[in-house]
Amino acid sequence: MKILGISAYYHDSAAALVIDGEIAAAAQEERFSRIKHDDRFPHRAIAACLHQAKSNIGEVDAIVFYEKPFLKFDRLLETYLAMAPRGFTSFRKSMPLWLKEKLFLKNQLLSEIRKIEPAFSEEKLLFSEHHLSHAASAFFASPFERAAVLTLDGVGEWTTTSISVGARESDSTTATLKRIQELQFPHSLGLLYSTFTTYAGFKVNSGEYKLMGLAPYGTPKFEKLIFDHLIELKDDGSFRLNLEYFDFCTGIKMFSPKFEALFGGRARLPESTITQHTADIAASIQFALEKVIARIVIHARAATQEKNLCLAGGVALNCVANGKILRSGVFDKIWIQPAAGDAGGALGAALSAHHLHFKKPTPRNKPATDWMRGSYLGPQYSDQEIEAELERAGAVWHKLMPEELIARAAKSLKSGYALGWHQNAMEFGPRALGNRSILADARSPETQTVLNLKIKFRESFRPFAPVVLFEKVHEWFDLKTESPYMLLVDAVHHSQLRPSQQTNAALFEKLKTQRSTIPAVTHVDNSARIQTAHKETNPLLHALLPEFEAQTGVPCLANTSFNVRGEPIVESPTDAFRCFMGTDLDALAIGSYWLEKSEQKPELHQKYHQSFSLD
Repeated sequence: MKILGISAYYHDSAAALVIDGEIAAAAQEERFSRIKHDDRFPHRAIAACLHQAKSNIGEVDAIVFYEKPFLKFDRLLETYLAMAPRGFTSFRKSMPLWLKEKLFLKNQLLSEIRKIEPAFSEEKLLFSEHHLSHAASAFFASPFERAAVLTLDGVGEWTTTSISVGARESDSTTATLKRIQELQFPHSLGLLYSTFTTYAGFKVNSGEYKLMGLAPYGTPKFEKLIFDHLIELKDDGSFRLNLEYFDFCTGIKMFSPKFEALFGGRARLPESTITQHTADIAASIQFALEKVIARIVIHARAATQEKNLCLAGGVALNCVANGKILRSGVFDKIWIQPAAGDAGGALGAALSAHHLHFKKPTPRNKPATDWMRGSYLGPQYSDQEIEAELERAGAVWHKLMPEELIARAAKSLKSGYALGWHQNAMEFGPRALGNRSILADARSPETQTVLNLKIKFRESFRPFAPVVLFEKVHEWFDLKTESPYMLLVDAVHHSQLRPSQQTNAALFEKLKTQRSTIPAVTHVDNSARIQTAHKETNPLLHALLPEFEAQTGVPCLANTSFNVRGEPIVESPTDAFRCFMGTDLDALAIGSYWLEKSEQKPELHQKYHQSFSLD
């Protein structure tokens, strides 16, 4: 049975194809349209998934949308009525769009699908529910046969937080995923965190990563204010927001004037100077988020009596909180869906339809790790296709054997190169996991600044992640488990730390301190957002790291996404070459091809980062 899941019309549109219960392909629309967080119907992502599976839409047994628009409209309308007359301006602007498009989304979806397949039958179009899609993407893609499932995000139809129990025992022909508890709008951890994101001058649905990365530069001095005024937290982890301090219910903005007064003044303007006050705000809300999640997790263990935990929803991308969940030991094992946000809802919609709607059995050939295959679920290009695109672009290249490519890359990285690395299948989810990555030497104290300011064109404070051999992770970090999806933060191992010389340095002056033997990936609190490389899922990256270790003694590299600020991660060889020529990258390894910047034609050098809106 072939089931296509889609998410669209809010942010991060995506498509995922599930065949007989196995994930055949998944991709986000932004990677093809080159529009960050593209929310339009995912025509290109659908085409990519079908092409990858050598299938066509006529062979699809069902197409499943990731949420129920009527329930969402019900929440919107009820909220406006409850808050009236506040929010009338927002109501007046949004209602025509809802009435024209979103309320009658079924007709719109059918119209878009029939542009691909005119004979598509209405009976094949199904609708999941937002948090069910999140929960299904977490549990059914995880390695567990039983687990508690926790979903945390802004809001779906009504639900903002849910606890479920998933089971698929080997002696059962069908799986179950039953929700046992939930919290509803407007009481939302995701909306709480996003409110602070906007107050700190960052964008909702993209700036939350920045807020988390900024938090270690501050102290949580506003934590008491948050719990005294903004959120009432119960012992079981349930909570209520004090809506006097928020304005997201009316759609005007996230916070009210009372919120600004509580925290000492007007919100920071985007792109303005980041002050210690902003860093302290970030530290405070991060601390508060972790405290709330810790209570929810304890309650989830007690309520479900399960030993394993699966996580999804946008809040599950907060890898600092995830690391603390793991270290708490409340659950024996945790697994986080790498596409935890709305893009992953497309995958969850398809998986929920397979297991719960059609009640089809779990596939027999269980993989060694999990069902996400390292999250390498997107398109890949043959050498012939790569060469054709490089030829059209006017590139100069050298074709190498695999062992030559690995040796050349390791030697170049050792010498200080910033290397574009475009290999095999594209990742699904917001992280570049070694197939659409920029790699650099983690030992260099200059790497973070160079990558941020000259290649990524983004804020200097943002940290980079280490990718490390799974077999060596315990020697370099305190992490005791695998972290293939870069969704766990843990401390750099004490044996790799150096005494700090600037413990009292002002804000971003802390960046200048070399805290460890791998300063490029050591954050100011001596932590790192760790990715472990596994031979089973990425043999090429797994081969590069020991070669680099043989030359340097270090089995890890700095890894960041292959793009500039505001640009989606590169998808095609053409995208990769453009980014290579538009930045200060020194070399590009794409398939079997090696490109040196110094050998390219000068007229192809073109800085293009200003063509993208700042994220």
